[in-house]
Amino acid sequence: MAIKLGQILIASGVITEAQLNEALSLQKKKGGRLGTNLVKLGHVTEDKLVTFLSKQYGMSAINLADYKIDLAVLKLIPAEMAKKYMIMPVARVGATLTVAMADPSNVFAVDDIKFMTGYNVEIVIATESALINAISTSYGGKGGAVAAAQQAQQKPQQAAAAMKLEAKDYTFSEGEIAGQEDTGVDEGPTVDVDEFDKVVGDALDDIEHVTEDEMFGGKGEVEEPIVKLVSGILINAIKIGASDIHIEPYETSLRVRYRVDGVLALAMNLPLRIKNSVTSRLKIMSKLDIAERRLPQDGRIKLRLGKKKEVDFRVSVLPCLFGEKTVMRILDKASLQVDLTKLGFEENALQKFLEALNRPYGMLLVTGPTGSGKTTTLYSALNYLNKPNINIMTAEDPIEYNFLGINQVQMKEEIGLTFASALRAFLRQSPDIILVGEIRDFETAEIAVKAALTGHLVLSTLHTNDAPSSISRLLNMGIEPFLVSSSVILIMAQRLARKICYQCEKEEEKIPVQTLINMGLAEEEAKTFKCYRGKGCPVCNKSGYKGRIALYEIMVINDEIRKLVLEGASADELKKAAVRNDMKTLRMSGMTKVKEGVTTIEEVLRVTAGD
Repeated sequence: MAIKLGQILIASGVITEAQLNEALSLQKKKGGRLGTNLVKLGHVTEDKLVTFLSKQYGMSAINLADYKIDLAVLKLIPAEMAKKYMIMPVARVGATLTVAMADPSNVFAVDDIKFMTGYNVEIVIATESALINAISTSYGGKGGAVAAAQQAQQKPQQAAAAMKLEAKDYTFSEGEIAGQEDTGVDEGPTVDVDEFDKVVGDALDDIEHVTEDEMFGGKGEVEEPIVKLVSGILINAIKIGASDIHIEPYETSLRVRYRVDGVLALAMNLPLRIKNSVTSRLKIMSKLDIAERRLPQDGRIKLRLGKKKEVDFRVSVLPCLFGEKTVMRILDKASLQVDLTKLGFEENALQKFLEALNRPYGMLLVTGPTGSGKTTTLYSALNYLNKPNINIMTAEDPIEYNFLGINQVQMKEEIGLTFASALRAFLRQSPDIILVGEIRDFETAEIAVKAALTGHLVLSTLHTNDAPSSISRLLNMGIEPFLVSSSVILIMAQRLARKICYQCEKEEEKIPVQTLINMGLAEEEAKTFKCYRGKGCPVCNKSGYKGRIALYEIMVINDEIRKLVLEGASADELKKAAVRNDMKTLRMSGMTKVKEGVTTIEEVLRVTAGD
C-alpha cells in the first residue's frame, strides 16, 4: 500500500522519485507511515498531503480541532484500536459511523472497524498530528474523556448487586458496562462472553443440538465462546420458564430479553461486536442461510437436554436498522398443559365447553390476541377428543407440538398449501374433527362453515377482543348470517393473567369499595372482598408473580343468540344477550380469580383493558 501511495504522489507531481526513495529508506530504518516520513523529511506538508488524499480518494478532509466528539461515539472504538490504526471516531448517524484517518488506503483498518462496531463506516481524512492530539485528549491518561467517564462509573458499578435471573442457582455476574449510550433507561450490565460458560454451569455439558448432519460444533463458522454463549442463552431461558427469547441489536449494544409469564424483561447486554457471530450461530442451528441478511427467515432448533428431554425453538430472524433481530418461541412439550381441568376454567364454563366438544358437528371458535393461550386450549381440546376411533386432522401455521394419533399439516403458502386448500383436501380424507389454525379470509371461513354444516366438528381461532365480536368478524368476511347462526355452536375468548407467587402471597390492604364496584362487584360484596398479592421473593424474582392462569369468556350460541344474528344485531346487543344467558365476561372471570386469591386486580385490569 505504501509503494502504491508513493507512486500516486509521484504521478501527481507532489513528490519526486528520489524523495520517495528517501522516505522509503527512512521508513525501513525507523518504521512509521510513508506520509509521516515524507512530512518529517520536509518533502510535503501535512495539509498538502491531506488535501491530495482527499481529492485522490474522493473523501472529505476535516480539521479535528473544530470537532467536539460525543463520549458515546468515543466508546464505540477502544483506545487500543484508535492508537494502532491512527483513527478517531467523529460522529454516528443511524447505522453509519464516521471515522477520521490519516491513511485511507488502509483497508485492513476499515474492515476491523466494521467488524468490531457492526456499523457502516464512512472515512474522512485528517492530519496525523491532529489525530495524535485528538487521541491523546480523548483516550489518553487520567485526563482523557473516556478515562474520566469510566472513573465516574466505577463506584456505582462496584456498589451494584449481581444481576439475578433466577433464584435457584442461576446468577449472572455484574460484568463490565461498556459501550452503552446514556438513554435514561437502566439497560443493565454487559455480560462477559468468555465467562458465560461458567455462569451456566454444568448444563452445557448435557446439551445436544439435534440435526441431521450434527452441526452442533459449528467449527469453521463460529468461535467456541459464541457456541457456548448461544447455548447458554437457550438453556437459561428453559431454566427460568421463559416462553420467548428476543436478541436485539441496537446502536451500542446487543440486548437479550426473556418473556416470562407474558412480560418481557431484560436479561443481559452483550458486546455489539459479536452480533453477527451470534446471529450466524443461530442461523446454523436453524438451518437458515447465513449469507442472507436482507430478508426475514424462519427456522427451527431442536435441543436434547439429557437423555429424554427435548425442546424445540421456533426461530424468526428479521432485518432491522442496526442488524438482524432474532426471536425464538420456546416449545417445551414437557411444560405443555393439555389437561382441560387445569387450565383455569370455572366449573360452569368447563361444563359448557365440554358439552360443545362432545357435539357431533358444528364450529367452536377460540378468540384472543397473540400470546393469549389459544393454541394451548385447542391442543387440550384435541387431546381430550383424541381416540383411536376418531380421525382428527389439523391445518396449522406453524405446527408447534406434534401429537400421536393426530394428522397435522404444515401450511406452506409459497407453494399454494393454504388453510383453504388444506381444508378442501381434508374433506376428501373422511375426517371426524378438523382444526384450522386460523380463519383469516372469506375462502377459509366459507369452507370451514360448510364443513361444520356437513357433519364435522370444526375448531379454529379468530383475532377479536371478545366472544360476541367474533360473530361480527365472520359477517364482515362475507359469511351469510344464516350460515353463521347454523354452524357456530360456541365462541370462547380468553386471556392469560399472571398468578400470585405461592411463596410470598399475602393479604392486601383494604381496596377502596368504589374501585371494586367499578370492577363489577355488588356493593355488599365489595365491602367484605379480600384481595391478595405477592410481596416479591427469590422464587418469583421479586415480581410477586409465578406462572399464569387463563381467563375465559364462553358464549354458547342458543336460540336467542341465533335470532339476534339473523336480525343483524350488533356485538354489544349480542354481549348483553349472552350475559343474560349466564355468560361471564373476561372481567368477571378475572374477578373470580381475584376472589380465589389466584391473581391481582392490577393483573385483571392489565389483560382485560377495554373488554
